[in-house]
Amino acid sequence: MVACALPLGAAASPHSVAECFEGSDFVANAARARDTGMSRSAFLERRDEDLVMIRAYPPALRWFAKDREDEQMLRGAAAEVFDAPRSPDAHRARFLEICFADTTI
Repeated sequence: MVACALPLGAAASPHSVAECFEGSDFVANAARARDTGMSRSAFLERRDEDLVMIRAYPPALRWFAKDREDEQMLRGAAAEVFDAPRSPDAHRARFLEICFADTTI
């Protein structure tokens, strides 16, 4: 369980409250995808493809994943959805707790 928590604790860049909620939406939707039968490998592969596409945009135009640390934070949260399954709301709350610990206004 500790190993699952480590990627989420990565020192990602400070986020706004809105960005934290955007990231938490992603995590909750990952749990919903899991609950409707999407496999871990399919979801994580799609997530990595999406992150590659997001890098095509300047950091100021990206939704949450502005840098590699942000990407790692999302990777860890999405992996935890499959490795330590809980409800979508529980995963969202965990992500928000970590993200809010380092927010900007």
